[in-house]
Amino acid sequence: MDEKLQVYEEKMGKTLDNLLDEFSTIRAGRANPAILNKLTVEYYGAPTPLPQVASITVPEARILQIQPWDKSLIKAIEKAIHKSDIGINPNNDGSVIRLIFPELTEDRRKELAKDIKKKGEAAKVAIRNIRRDANDKIKKLEKGGEFTEDDVKASEEDIQKATDKFIGKVDKEVEAKTKEIMTV
Repeated sequence: MDEKLQVYEEKMGKTLDNLLDEFSTIRAGRANPAILNKLTVEYYGAPTPLPQVASITVPEARILQIQPWDKSLIKAIEKAIHKSDIGINPNNDGSVIRLIFPELTEDRRKELAKDIKKKGEAAKVAIRNIRRDANDKIKKLEKGGEFTEDDVKASEEDIQKATDKFIGKVDKEVEAKTKEIMTV
């Protein structure tokens, strides 16, 4: 692939990475510390990511334990968890906070599977938009005399191959995450 078009393949890769990051925040009935990665806590007047102010461990399959390095943060962490869309009430014993994940109901699993598919479709649309941008760039290069007709055809084929590759990866990830969610 032409180095002028390499940037578009990198953008497709970033789209896939973003999707995987979103998938890591979807809880699948067992404790996963990644769901807390986007949570921020007010720490000395600045919003700070939770993993930077506490250690997060998984003592059992369905329990997350949050141990703040500064005990005065317990209330702020509890408040952040309540405000988030995690949907779990924190248990606080004064020194650690425990999040106990309930088993997912069948309806909730189906809801999450739909959400996963929706996010997958959004990622595929983003990848197709990147392909369109790349094809527009190819046309501009042809008009500017930098690309010949053969270059255009080869470049469009390369962009399509990259698009197909990343859409295939998105489909595979959606299928894997859906299977993980639906497994009881």
